[in-house]
Amino acid sequence: MVASQKSPNLVVIQLIGANDPLNTIIPYGNPLYYDFRPNVHMKPEEVLPIDDDFGFTPHAGAIKSLWDQGKVALINGIGYTNPNRSHFRSMDVWHTAQPDKIATEGWLGRAMRELDPNAENVLTGVNFGRGLPRSLSCRGVPVASVGNLETYGLFPDLKDEQEKHYALEAFAQMYGGAEAHDAVIDFLGQTGRDALKGADILRTAPAKYTSSVEYAPNGIAQSLKNAAQVMFADLGTRIYYTSYGSFDTHGGELAQHASLWDDVSGAVSDFYADLEEHGREDDTLIYIWTEFGRRIRDNGSGTDHGAGGTAFIIGNKVKGGMYGEYPSLKEEDQLDGDLKANNDFRQTYTTILERWLGLDAGPIVNGRFEPHDFLDK
Repeated sequence: MVASQKSPNLVVIQLIGANDPLNTIIPYGNPLYYDFRPNVHMKPEEVLPIDDDFGFTPHAGAIKSLWDQGKVALINGIGYTNPNRSHFRSMDVWHTAQPDKIATEGWLGRAMRELDPNAENVLTGVNFGRGLPRSLSCRGVPVASVGNLETYGLFPDLKDEQEKHYALEAFAQMYGGAEAHDAVIDFLGQTGRDALKGADILRTAPAKYTSSVEYAPNGIAQSLKNAAQVMFADLGTRIYYTSYGSFDTHGGELAQHASLWDDVSGAVSDFYADLEEHGREDDTLIYIWTEFGRRIRDNGSGTDHGAGGTAFIIGNKVKGGMYGEYPSLKEEDQLDGDLKANNDFRQTYTTILERWLGLDAGPIVNGRFEPHDFLDK
């Protein structure tokens, strides 16, 4: 199918719990890896080699295939100065692009506000999963959060529009207090109307979808299938978000990490095949991130919270390769036993925002950062 000329899409996959970079992009040519990881390591013969020094986990074979086609950029040593090893705080830093203070707006929420300044499309951003990721949160920016696209809806059993209107009014009254038209009621009423409108539109997407791709029956695969259904329905959505985990592998890491990457890699491969089948491979960028890395030394059966990590950028327009220096394993170069981040995550955000979405990144990421070269200017 001929590739479409549509607005660029961004698909974000969050690996919740902190993915282990050393067992994902493996420095198998470095003997220090085996010295520090006597128990939790991949054998050299298991690794899918990039070169004589580094290779993919064998459980990311499908993504390695995309790498071999030049469609994957690996962002090594990604993180931020003075890392916080709390899941909640570190995720908050990445979600808001603000390492130095508590912020209220997500970076993708700000991006959506720039993409749709008048909030004309209630589906500019869609989260596939429960709750609303902080990245997408921004006052005045509607976002749909979809657990299951087949059954999604607000008051889905109410077919009559007047009945839905009454239900929304009751929804607003329940949270707004006694005053009939106070600010809370107005806000919740608009939120409800936006959610209702988005739900009604989204529920049309599965019926429009046909594909030869068979997605696996796991959470990440089904979320990406839902993303494909929405994308191919041409509803004007630009930001697609989902998450998977937990990658918090304090114990039993080898088996757990393998299973998780089997799921993620397979799901990304299926999604990419779907993009190609529908001619959307040239206007879609996939970004995979996690809140921090893991400790360099294993703890016997797993690894504990660390610092510097690895991110993935995948797409037809990506200039594949390694970006950012892979952090040194030498003890004198470690950050308290962790991989030391050597490139700020906001460099990657800046590259995506400016070179993919065509936005001014500075106000969105709270500063000016040199972009990487994995996308053309």
